[in-house]
Amino acid sequence: MTKHIPYYSEEELTDLDIKAQDIVETLEHLIRGSQANKAWSAPKAVILPPDGRYIMATLAAMDEPPLAATKSLILNARNVEIGLPQINGLVTLLNGETGVPVAIIDGNWVTAIRTAGLSVTAAKYMANPSASTMGFIGCGVQARSHLKLFADMFPLQHIKIFGRGQKNIDALCRAAEDLGLKSCVCETAQQTVESVDLLVTSVTHTDVTGPFLSAEWLAAGSFATIVDLAVPWHKNSFSTLDRLIIDDLQQEASLPNKLADPADVDGDLSGLVTGKVNGRDHTEDRTAFVFRGHALGDLALSALAYRKFEAINR
Repeated sequence: MTKHIPYYSEEELTDLDIKAQDIVETLEHLIRGSQANKAWSAPKAVILPPDGRYIMATLAAMDEPPLAATKSLILNARNVEIGLPQINGLVTLLNGETGVPVAIIDGNWVTAIRTAGLSVTAAKYMANPSASTMGFIGCGVQARSHLKLFADMFPLQHIKIFGRGQKNIDALCRAAEDLGLKSCVCETAQQTVESVDLLVTSVTHTDVTGPFLSAEWLAAGSFATIVDLAVPWHKNSFSTLDRLIIDDLQQEASLPNKLADPADVDGDLSGLVTGKVNGRDHTEDRTAFVFRGHALGDLALSALAYRKFEAINR
């Protein structure tokens, strides 16, 4: 057994400056591996205590290279009162053949970047490549991580924002400015949704008292990635979309609270990557990707970071 298991902090992981293209390639490799029975993932396990906490774990493994990742996290809105992020967790990475631990990785970084990585992978197939405006409903960590990766993949010029916390709004505007982008804050969610080519909704579910977004507002040709379990959306409006994709049909079938009416779902991320499902048929199609989290995404980011650290430390 290894005497010392390295721990990679959020700061160290951020300094790797992993690009969207690398994340997309790694995710596609794992998705194709899962189709060839060389990568596997289990449906996420969730515990919902009566005090509002959200406790979750994911598990995934692959043969090339042989690695297995388990992520566990807790979302607790009360963390803000003691100066902590609402979500905290970690990933344990094992040798996939022997089970020997090889690394412990900050779970907050993995959660933020893998979520944006899944979104940008879907966008590769579902969004118009010329998309230049991006909207955000919710302005926290997920908004900033999505902005960074989407700016790698699309010719962004302008972002529009609708959020509640001024601190997060200011941070997102600064992030856009650092990327050379213009930003503006909208007075209503509808103004944001109906005026952009790309949309990210990442509203913390503990902040939502009821749905307030409609897919009917999306502009012709736009793409939305919905990373908040679709809690702020009127789900019956999804039937107006030209294409609706989720992350994993098998996982979704095993869970009781559906992201969308199964009749409105056209396929999953694996179907996009393997060509079984078209992301869009026409330039004017309105498309959306709604997901609850895919364990292959956690494995992809953890493995990508681990290999980069290995290369640095050789």
